[in-house]
This record gives sequence, C-alpha cells and structure tokens, in this order.
Amino acid sequence: MTEAPILPRRIAFLALALAIMAGLFWLAWATLAPGGWTLAEILILVCIAGTLPWAALSAGNALIGLGLLLFTRDPVAAVLPALAAARPGLPQARTAIAICIRREDMALVLPPLARLLSGLAEAGAAERFSLWFLSDTPEGADAVAEEAAYRAFAAAQPIATHYRRRAQNTGFKSGNVMEFLDHHADGHDFMLCLDADSEMTADAVLRLVACMEADPKLAILQQLIHGRPTKAGFPRLFQFGMRHGMRAWATGQAWWQGDEGPYWGHNAVIRIAPFRAHARLETLPDGSHILSHDQVEATRLHAAGWKVRVLPDDAGSSEGNPPSYSDFITRDLRWAAGNMQYLALLRLPGLTPMARWQLIQAILLFLSAPFYVAILLFAAWNGLAGGGDTTPIGALVALLLAGWCCHYAAKLAGYVEVLLKPDLAARYGGRVQFLRGALAELVFTAFMEPARLMSQCLFLLAMPFGMKMGWAPQNRSERGIGFADALKQFWAPTLAGIVLTLVFASVSFTALLIAGPVLISLLGVIPFAILTANARFSAWLVRQRICALPEELHCN
Repeated sequence: MTEAPILPRRIAFLALALAIMAGLFWLAWATLAPGGWTLAEILILVCIAGTLPWAALSAGNALIGLGLLLFTRDPVAAVLPALAAARPGLPQARTAIAICIRREDMALVLPPLARLLSGLAEAGAAERFSLWFLSDTPEGADAVAEEAAYRAFAAAQPIATHYRRRAQNTGFKSGNVMEFLDHHADGHDFMLCLDADSEMTADAVLRLVACMEADPKLAILQQLIHGRPTKAGFPRLFQFGMRHGMRAWATGQAWWQGDEGPYWGHNAVIRIAPFRAHARLETLPDGSHILSHDQVEATRLHAAGWKVRVLPDDAGSSEGNPPSYSDFITRDLRWAAGNMQYLALLRLPGLTPMARWQLIQAILLFLSAPFYVAILLFAAWNGLAGGGDTTPIGALVALLLAGWCCHYAAKLAGYVEVLLKPDLAARYGGRVQFLRGALAELVFTAFMEPARLMSQCLFLLAMPFGMKMGWAPQNRSERGIGFADALKQFWAPTLAGIVLTLVFASVSFTALLIAGPVLISLLGVIPFAILTANARFSAWLVRQRICALPEELHCN
C-alpha cells in the first residue's frame, strides 16, 4: 500500500483545529462581551484561549478518527502501511521481550508472561524470542523474593528466560532499558518493551514483529493498549471510557502524524540498533533525570530519520490501571512532573517540527489544568463584583457544552462507533448494555475530572517551590481507601470546593447552579475516592455488568 503524502493531511488537520478554536473563541466572546468588559472577563477570555489548543486537538483527532473508523474498510491499514505489507508466518528476526520491574508483586507479573510465552511456543516461534526481567529492585528481602519467583517461573517456560538486576536504578526506566541494550541484547534485532502490568497475546506480538520486518526504517511500532478486565470499581469505570477514546484519538492522530508518531513506553516493539544509537538520554541542566522518557526517545528517532508509528488497534494488548483514585492521582502527578520537564527540551537543536509539537502536546495535557481552575476563580471574582449580570445564560450554557464536547470528543466518538456498529455492540452485550456503561462512565468522569484538574493545578503551582515527584513503585493491588487517607491526599481540593461554593452561593442561585458540576466534584472528592475503591460498590458494578469489557463477558 502506498501512503498518501503527509503534508496535505497535516494542513487539513491544522485547518480543522483552527476552525474549532475559532468557533469556540467566537462563542466565548459572544458570551462575555454583552454589557461591556470587566477585567475579570478579559482574564477569563485569555484563559479560555489557553484551553483551546487541547480542545481543538481532542476534537480534531476524534472527528478524523471517527470518520476513518466508520467509512474505511480497514482503518488500521489506512494509517499503517507496514501492516498491509507484512507477511504472515514465523519471524526471521530475534526479539528480546524486556519487562521492567521494581518491587513488584511477582504473583501478578508472571501469569500474563506465561500465557505469552506459551502462545509463542505454540506458534512455533520459541527460537525467535527470549524473555528478560530487568529489575531495579534494591538489594534486600524484596530482591531475594523476586529472584526466587523468577527461578521457579523460568524452570517451567518453553522460551529462554533471563534475569538481570541493577545495583542502582540510574536513569529510572530509560536507564534500565539502555543498560540492557548496551550489555545484554547482542544477537537480537528487536525488543518488545513491557511494563510490569502489561499483557500481550502471541498473535499481537507476532503481528508487530511482522510489521517491523516489512519496513526496515520503522524504529518503533507502538500498539494501542486497553485496560485489563477488573472487578475494582475505579479502574473498571475509568478504562471503559479510556478504551473507546484512545481508539478514535489514535486513529485520527496516526492519519496526520504518519512516521512521526508517539511512543508510550511499553507494549511496543523497538528496533534495537537505531534506538541504542539515537535514544540515549542525557540528564537535564539541573542534573535530574528525565522522568517521561518515552516521548523524548521518539523525538530523537524522528530527528535521526527513523519512523515511529502507532498501530491503532488494541486487540491482544492490555495493561493494568491504578486500582483507586488515590493511586491514579499519584501516577497522574508523576506524569505531570515528567511532562513539564519537556519545557527544558523544546529549545534543543536538531528536533523536527513534529517532534517539537509532540513535546508541546505532552505539556498541554497538563498545562490546561491551571487555565480551567483560573476560569473558575475569575468567574467567582466577576460574580462578586457584579460583572456577570449581563451574561446571556443561553450562550454560557452553549459555551460550556461545546467545550465539554470538544474536551471529551475522542471518548464520545468511540461510543458513537460502537453504537453504530451492531457487531461491535454485541461484544459488549448489545447496545442497551453498552449504553448503560457509557452513561455510567460519563457520570463517573463528571465527578472525577474537576477534582483531578484541581489536583494537577495545585501540583504545578507547587513545583517551582520545590515540589518533586520521583519514580516510586506503583501500587497495583486492589485496596480500599479509608477516610483518613483520602482526607490527607484530597483536603486541598475539598477546601477549594467549600470556599468556592460559598462564593458562588453569595453571587446568585443561578451562578451556583452553573458552577454546580465542578463544585460537586470538589466537595465530593473524598467520598468519591472512598466509594470507587469500596469492595461492595465494585461487586455491585460487576453483578450489574456495568462497564464490562468484551474480554470479561466472553472469557468463558
């Protein structure tokens, strides 16, 4: 398959994004302009402008992705030419499966790997793969137990299995991987990079390797990833929306980014030689290591003339998600800290324009949070000063709905795709059952997202004053959240909710009503964190089959 020139696609996407931004800005102007401008309203308009790039990116990717998903015979092949050129059969290349671990529960890590190795052996590909545990676990009892679990596991596997533990975790995960490539990867052409909570099927891995063999300039092929079926309430609700949003988003983005796509750090096959030559990361000017390494590695390969592509299909590729809102926010803020480091990299020479955009896009993912919080604060100030008396309520509601639809456009597009495809809906138990899950997830998001944005904003404001996030081991086990722990973590968003509720209530009932969805999220963040980690609530979701994934419904 010959791919269409990428420049016209990028121009078309830019035109679409600018049109979306212009429409939202016009609607904001029409909402704020009547009655003249106050200083607070001018600042609100400036902050709305700050949110527009991410809103337009979300909506543009979603619209293009939905069009491809609905109106092309094979959406994946339409954005990944290597798939059409890939030859079925056993690979010729040798691939090292590398899984990075640090103080992990090996009882959770090992079963998915056993299934993968068994599948590869059944396919007759055992001689073309090897498995490597890349441990950053510090010396001590955890390391002893980890190695003992490995030895018992390795003895029963049909594929060569190895274990390597570093004395120091210099450079975090990126340093772990590069040390492996420098000293242990000889004789391998590719590396399949997995996280401790990753799971891939043999068919998915063989498809990725076949695509890599079909295109010798392809340095990274990143597969789409969905959340594994779970009984825990928070990840069950969260990953239902994420799964459908990512499918539309990644398909649309791959259409216009082409060979300069993203890398998410795992569930991806990497060509070892160019990665080792070009993706070696130095420390930042302050001596700290890059936390969000994956996208920087992709930009280095872009600059060196290598392709980084996405396979926008999640079949056979999954991961675990944080088991509670508390764990999710901890991970989210670590990602925020890593993405903000990209500000120091934007001025580096040698990056392609698309590579710089990839870094900017990663920054925008979190930089929108302060703008949204500032809009809320300036709206409260404007109300107290009497500046909102002439605001047309209809235009305001239209602005809020339009902004919400753009922000969540990818998820909505994914839901539309399932509802319009009977065969796809049947995998979820039918349209009615799927719609129940979609509505439940949207309610869940309405409670989660404002508090999440407030947490991101407070963290970003604290970063210049020394707030840092390291690379601590993630909790992956289901657990309940007690009131004391939730209060300790979420007292600041709760306090902000109390103060802002009093302010909007003093302005007018209408102002309180319009701000209500955000205020409810802030006021309810502690009970929300407790409820979505509660075992009874989780069991109820499972019994009702709410947000059940096809893998759960058809596991038997």
